[in-house]
Amino acid sequence: MKRVLIVGGGLGGLAAGMKLQANGYKVSIFEQNHHFGGKMVPIQLGDYSFDFGPNTITMPQVFQEILTEAGENPDDYLEFIKLETHTVNFFPDGTPFFMTTDRNKMVEQLERLDSHAEISYYDYLEEVKILYETVEKQFFYRTFSSWTDYFDPSLFQALWSVHPFETMDHFHRQFFRNDYVRHAFNRYAAYIGSSPFSAPAAFAYIGHLEFNDGVYYVKGGNTKISEAFTSVLTKLGANLYTSTKVRKIMVEQKQAKGIELENGETVMGDIIIVNGDVLTAYPDLVEEKRHPHFKNGKADRYEPSLSAFVIMAGLKERNPHFIHHQVYSSSDYEAEFHELFQEKRLPSDPTIYIWNSSYIDPQRAPGDNLFIFVNAPADSGSFSYRPEEYKHLIYKKLKRFGVDIPSQLVVEKVITPGDLASAFSAYKGASYGIRSTRKLDSFLRSSNKSKDISNLYFSDGTTHPAGAPMAVISGINAADAIIHK
Repeated sequence: MKRVLIVGGGLGGLAAGMKLQANGYKVSIFEQNHHFGGKMVPIQLGDYSFDFGPNTITMPQVFQEILTEAGENPDDYLEFIKLETHTVNFFPDGTPFFMTTDRNKMVEQLERLDSHAEISYYDYLEEVKILYETVEKQFFYRTFSSWTDYFDPSLFQALWSVHPFETMDHFHRQFFRNDYVRHAFNRYAAYIGSSPFSAPAAFAYIGHLEFNDGVYYVKGGNTKISEAFTSVLTKLGANLYTSTKVRKIMVEQKQAKGIELENGETVMGDIIIVNGDVLTAYPDLVEEKRHPHFKNGKADRYEPSLSAFVIMAGLKERNPHFIHHQVYSSSDYEAEFHELFQEKRLPSDPTIYIWNSSYIDPQRAPGDNLFIFVNAPADSGSFSYRPEEYKHLIYKKLKRFGVDIPSQLVVEKVITPGDLASAFSAYKGASYGIRSTRKLDSFLRSSNKSKDISNLYFSDGTTHPAGAPMAVISGINAADAIIHK
């Protein structure tokens, strides 16, 4: 039985481990934090339960299928609740725009807000469906384990069909003329930590997931996904270790022989998977001379995605105007991204996203449990700010929309880009791996396999775009590469 050592217990590492353990490998997972799931962290502040990490869940079949492959009934572990009306966007003047899978309700709103979109909305839904089907078939499950993978004729045919040199904003302008309506759809670029004015149009496929397939919430919190994975891994007989930091990967003659833990203990293995940000993990764990195709300085060619400034706030009461997700728009969306990427500073008028899971799951908190999220530059060392001051800037803007946080506040926790960098070893504190701006890099991602070390594999944010389903798919890709080899 081959021994697989997985460094990092995020969703990708858990998924890879589950698939390999179910296929006859002996898996051990080593996680430096006190929990499994990566950024999918449960946080308890008094009587208020929060999830840090993926807030909008799509593609539930990805989580269900890997549990099924492991011999389990996913319904025994996860209850996915579909949210018909999942998000309300508030324009700067307070006008609400509800995002829903109900096509009639969408058209009724667009009739008032954007007469062009009222007509083109069905064309939009068909176009993003085609984008999704192409991307899902041709890109999601590719491992790019050798250079020949890049020359598959079907891959390049698909590449040219997904608007690789068109930006998301340009794509959305075909369908939406009202600036604020268009910005509501342009937020999909922020889902991958990028700007709609530079991210490829192909990522507009997210619209298919939200308006054709639907947005979901996992009862009890989205962290139930990582809990389900760890439960199944334990049941299958995998070895799971938390609070266990790996110091280095031991390499001899182009083969990884095992790992050395921070306490000096060594663990030998036949195959190693790094489930972490490869731009930081590879240089930290492996001597540079052992990976000449990925020099330590190679990370500099990649732009980090956005990071985040987060406030978790528990309120005394429930605001009757909140739904599950709400977004409070910037008055100048393009200027916001200019501040983030060109000026590398926190936006002066940020778009504010609030997730209130207690709306659909009231047992999670006695009042609203608000996860308040603002995009931030990734390199926390390159800009100066005072978290307390920026928190009050956010609260001040929300009050203009009738959301008075301080008067209702019971518990509160602030998380900065620097916190993300230290807690998750994220490249420059980026929340979503590398930024999807280089058009071809967005599709032809880094390989799931090391070019220099024959039995070293990767599952991380540089081998897949951001998102919980994509993290799982990256783990599946790494496991498949090992099994098929």
